[in-house]
Amino acid sequence: MAELVKVAVDAMGGDFAPAEPVKGAVEALQENEKIFVYLVGREEEIRRELRQYTYPEERLSVVPASEVIETGEPPVAAIQKKKDSSLVVGLTMVRRGEADAFVSSGSTGAVLVGGQAIVRKIKGVERAPLAPLIPTEKGVSLLIDCGANVDARPNHLVQFAAMGSIYMEYVMGVRKPTVAIVNIGAEEEKGNALVKETFPLLRACKDIHFIGNIEARDIPKGKADVIVTEAFVGNVILKLYEGVGSVLIHKVKEGMLSSLRSKIGALLVKPALKQTLKSFDASEYGGAPLLGLRGLVVKTHGSARAVEIRHSIQQCLQFREQALNEKIQQYLTDPSAEK
Repeated sequence: MAELVKVAVDAMGGDFAPAEPVKGAVEALQENEKIFVYLVGREEEIRRELRQYTYPEERLSVVPASEVIETGEPPVAAIQKKKDSSLVVGLTMVRRGEADAFVSSGSTGAVLVGGQAIVRKIKGVERAPLAPLIPTEKGVSLLIDCGANVDARPNHLVQFAAMGSIYMEYVMGVRKPTVAIVNIGAEEEKGNALVKETFPLLRACKDIHFIGNIEARDIPKGKADVIVTEAFVGNVILKLYEGVGSVLIHKVKEGMLSSLRSKIGALLVKPALKQTLKSFDASEYGGAPLLGLRGLVVKTHGSARAVEIRHSIQQCLQFREQALNEKIQQYLTDPSAEK
């Protein structure tokens, strides 16, 4: 039997903990025999949720952690003070090699701080970016960074582009992924100082398939596989993307139920429409990995339901099987090596 990929799940993180993290973990176990899950958190609450489900008990273990880091707490202080929190315990398991990956819907700040302080960065990685997959007309693109580094420098963005390219090629199977940097126009001379300084650096990288600037309106069209930006802009893009997507889905459903004629039409197009809308549901693509760490750390939305957590756990299997961290390390050691 193949070695199991061990994923520690923060059972106390997020708006719907522990119910949704537990449900998502159980669903992941039921779908894939290669996964082992550690549910980290308050044992009594976790076991109460588990009683609702039938699952392979030999592939699930509850790891007690008595404390919870709340969303509003200062991340650094919380990581330092709450050593027995589900978040710190889970990250420590990854650092010690007891788990291959950690998935959390908890405080983004605490995950970012804890990931870099506890799991620690790969040697040579200057900044660890958050990199979610976003749906596009052509499939998905990787948005990097979306929330970890608001004060990024040009050399950081170049490294983001490299790590994003490795992710898209080996995890998503995109051969020679195209890379673009977010700007307010297609012309090279446009943009702020950061973008203007980064552009020629990316163009000079022979191992990165840089295609130039990309405007925000072209991101949903899938004009680049890797979308490079600093965290402030990236987070705004991500949140607007999610908000517009949610509103459009709501308005389409509302329109379909507005009259008897539309309801009849809705029945006819329901299968195709359901599949189309599903492809634009961000939760179908899992969470955002914090790339460049020595272990795998995946951050899901604070409002994540079981489906997003399930997909995030399955993401970890892909990351592990494709040796994502090892390939990033190899690139940093020898950028000229064939990716």
